[in-house]
Amino acid sequence: MSKSDFGLFGLGVMGKSLSRNLAQKGFKISLFNRHVDELEVDVAKNFKAEYQELKNAKAFDNVEEFVASLASPKKIMLMVNAGKTIDVVIDSMLPYLSENDIIIDGGNSNYKKTKERFDYLQTKGIQFIGTGVSGGEEGALKGPSIMSSGTKEAYDDVYQFLETIAAKDKNNLPCCTYIGPEGSGQFIKMVHNGIEYVEMQLLAEVATILKHKGKNPDEIATTLDSFKGDANSYLLEITADIFRKKEGGVWLVNQILDKAGNKGTGNWAAIASAELGVPNTLIASALFSRYISFYKEERVQLHQQFTKKSVSRLNLADEDLLKAYQFARIINHYQGFKLIHEASEKLNWSLNLSEIARIWTNGCIIRSSLMEELVGIFKETNAVLSHSKITEMIIDCKPSIKRVVADCVLSDVTTPALSEALQFFNGITSQNSSANIIQAQRDYFGAHTYQRTDDASGKFYHTNWI
Repeated sequence: MSKSDFGLFGLGVMGKSLSRNLAQKGFKISLFNRHVDELEVDVAKNFKAEYQELKNAKAFDNVEEFVASLASPKKIMLMVNAGKTIDVVIDSMLPYLSENDIIIDGGNSNYKKTKERFDYLQTKGIQFIGTGVSGGEEGALKGPSIMSSGTKEAYDDVYQFLETIAAKDKNNLPCCTYIGPEGSGQFIKMVHNGIEYVEMQLLAEVATILKHKGKNPDEIATTLDSFKGDANSYLLEITADIFRKKEGGVWLVNQILDKAGNKGTGNWAAIASAELGVPNTLIASALFSRYISFYKEERVQLHQQFTKKSVSRLNLADEDLLKAYQFARIINHYQGFKLIHEASEKLNWSLNLSEIARIWTNGCIIRSSLMEELVGIFKETNAVLSHSKITEMIIDCKPSIKRVVADCVLSDVTTPALSEALQFFNGITSQNSSANIIQAQRDYFGAHTYQRTDDASGKFYHTNWI
């Protein structure tokens, strides 16, 4: 029997879509899904029978038979839950793998765990590629953005599969690239998700402001549609769709409980920012806003206890709101790519920011017109805020975000991400900060020393403050 070119292990939502994508592109594939009595029985076989494009695929629920069906060097992509499941799956396959076989982790794994798995499998002679995949169910089927890391030699053995199924940018190049060594691909996907958290939060805040202006969901959708000419993005488009959706004549968005979940990548991005010393305040703000949302019962109680009975309707121009939104998005992308740049420098990854922006221009959740602008900007400089085009936008938009944030504060409308974008910008553009006071306090109670503005030698001083 002829061998398959590529194996897909795990047939959840993303695994199924990627399998169909691979088959549609003409690759001979093998499919695997575990067998669990009365819960998961003949999943791969039933899935194969469901779609015409899978008629030549091979379906398995036995690991040994699945691995044996693949041509050498074997190329297996894992689409299973991140965490211990990955390690269990790897251990189940190892007895049937040979030197130079390749395992691709396509889930949202922690980049540090990816590095550990990479090092472990190197001792076994097995290549390991940590790969971020963005685009959701539809993107996985029609063309996702793919971020791969590991050895360049291993990537060269699998790139034809990944680049063929990836989305294409405006120049018809695949939104897939070799990111760098070890876990850098998973790190990039983590930052992608952090930027995504902020973009979602900003749109939620914009919609909330429009609601406080007295607009109903249809009118909110119309206003969001009007933003597309200046600030279009996939998330903007779907948010407009969300506000138009009705069930039984009732707007669905108003029936959804205001408790937002998360799957961990936002947490990891905030932790990585702290570990690397990068002030990614917007990812933290968006993440903690989700945490606050989960305290629904306490929020209801405190609302009744503290909130005024009447709040004046906001009287902000839609143009100001658009510019405030643009301002905050620039800061979000600045912070996200700053985190990538600092990780690249400190971990010796030599990452290409322009190429990363390019593969995020299609297929992924954060694709946008701004991302397309950043591709060219990063070819000129890594200092986004210093680029003339961005500088002009910031100067033009700052008065609007000041008005929006000020009015929302005075009207008790919660806008943590919009507010933080302005505060961060004021901080990063302040020549003299309040940190001299903090350093004096640290020296007072802990003798942590300080440097002086009147001594350019960099010498550290300690004062007896009493």
